Amino acid sequence: MKKPSLSSRTAIWVGVLALPLLNACGNMSGMLEWSSADAGYTTLFDGSDLNQWKPVGNANWRLQENLLQAELGSGFLLTRQNYQDFQLKLDFWVDASANSGIYVRLTDLQNITATNAYEVNIYDERPDPSYGTGAIVDVAKVSPLRKAGGQWNSYDITFKGEHMVVYLNGEKTVDTRDSRISAAGPIALQYEKGVVKFRNIRIKAL
Repeated sequence: MKKPSLSSRTAIWVGVLALPLLNACGNMSGMLEWSSADAGYTTLFDGSDLNQWKPVGNANWRLQENLLQAELGSGFLLTRQNYQDFQLKLDFWVDASANSGIYVRLTDLQNITATNAYEVNIYDERPDPSYGTGAIVDVAKVSPLRKAGGQWNSYDITFKGEHMVVYLNGEKTVDTRDSRISAAGPIALQYEKGVVKFRNIRIKAL
């Protein structure tokens, strides 16, 4: 058998070395491969199904090009498992008018509000913008104000006992303590208006 030329062998090795980089960068479908920093996390949504979620309300949550999307109705998607202390990571895309949020430690699954749960907000046009995107509603304000509309954003949310920390796009927006709700409960994604999309949702119990 004829051995490959030096130039052919070089091309083969370049292709082999480039493949992991292409896999890591490829995200045309909304699905990502987790890095080593995500070890220990449970995937709640990877673009393939909604098996770990259940709806409350009439928002039209569905899979759309491997993304979790809603733009009609009003309601929530709840995890089937309860969480008390955790680190939650996810990506979201909203239009400028969207009203959404991440609710945690829910205590009333049929009447979910920011008074019986904690809401990490996604709401650029909130009438009181100090509790808009990046804030925990009625617990921790955000300053300076952030805007999320029209782009992909990341949330990194940690609740451990009374301590609550929120990062939006790698920037810390909340670092506070509150003891109002300590019980474990589901995590809920809110849809209220606009266009809302989520992807790459994973969680680690602490």
